[in-house]
Amino acid sequence: MRIRTYPRAHIQQKFHTHCQSLAANGNEGYQREFGELNDSTKEFSCRAGELDANKDKNRYPFVLPYDHSRVRLSIVESQPHSDYINANFVPGGCTQHDFICTQAPLPSTMADFWRMIWEQNVQVIIMVTALNENGKVLCNQYWPPERGTGCYGSLQVTTISRHHGRDCFITTIHLRQHGSHAIRHITHYYYPSWPDQGVPKDHTSLVKFAEHVRKQLDDSPRLGPTVVHCSAGIGRSGSFVAILWLMQLCARGILPNVYLAVRDLRRHRVFMVQNVEQYILVHQCLHYWLGGNMEKPRTQNVVRFQTVPPQAHRQSRRDRKNGRRNSDHTQRPETSHSSLPVTNPTQPQHTAWQSLRDSLHAFNPAKLLQRLRPLSSQLNTTQHTQQDTQL
Repeated sequence: MRIRTYPRAHIQQKFHTHCQSLAANGNEGYQREFGELNDSTKEFSCRAGELDANKDKNRYPFVLPYDHSRVRLSIVESQPHSDYINANFVPGGCTQHDFICTQAPLPSTMADFWRMIWEQNVQVIIMVTALNENGKVLCNQYWPPERGTGCYGSLQVTTISRHHGRDCFITTIHLRQHGSHAIRHITHYYYPSWPDQGVPKDHTSLVKFAEHVRKQLDDSPRLGPTVVHCSAGIGRSGSFVAILWLMQLCARGILPNVYLAVRDLRRHRVFMVQNVEQYILVHQCLHYWLGGNMEKPRTQNVVRFQTVPPQAHRQSRRDRKNGRRNSDHTQRPETSHSSLPVTNPTQPQHTAWQSLRDSLHAFNPAKLLQRLRPLSSQLNTTQHTQQDTQL
């Protein structure tokens, strides 16, 4: 299948029209598409995360990694469950392993987190959550805040420098295995102003941060995936990966399709892009980045999809075993999706965007960029050469 490319102005105009259509009638289109995502999301097994030996490694008992895409650590000292970490490989346009989305490390899993960074040859970590919010710990500090060294298992983590941008912190970290002189260079991006299960107040700030990260990822050769995390590693993490992915598509002249990108992300980690506000945010950030005027979402008419408590998650799995499908991580509003207003049937239905979606249904969206990027710049997840520096 040949992927057609377009000038940026054409993409901006098409996407502007598409967003206007979705926002009409109180964001009816956004609600409809997000409801379709929830209805079409396939549930995969999470057996590793459900094991008693691994339950304490999960920050939230109802957010577990899919087995088929989970990151597997090396076995330590013949401990059978030491390969577990609450993290999944997710696509980003080139391969199915462009990113790793994971939960914020717990005090008991920091060593596992850094072991994952080492074993997967990660060079960039993107953190899109504050450490604390409203008295609640969302992420435990897992790196030295100032110049200095911390030890996490067999790894030494040294903060070399820390730069404070307008809305983010950029930290240079050196990672070294005990007994080795080889050093890995890690760039840590910290964007703290994105609230839990919500959207940033200043969308332009997020767009500028995402564009800075996108350019850095695009300009730098990478040996391994980029790690993105928030607190649970699903809502804000999924939204940020979607924004980066779609920016890359647009930069290469491809019409973006937020629905397909989010749907593909959800096949790799549970409930990526957690609520309709975040789904709208992805559209608006991309629209603003393309050069359009971005308005704040009209959330007063938005149906909210809340995270359910752990007991509801366990109940949903029992329901699934009995043949009744239910989302593990969302709670349906009292008004069902079918009761939402529908588009006037006299309006033309087969728009250019719908044609694009139809044509891409049989094509894996995770590989769109792979067809356009030069081979030398593709992320090589099979390459085991380590970019180490000798002291």
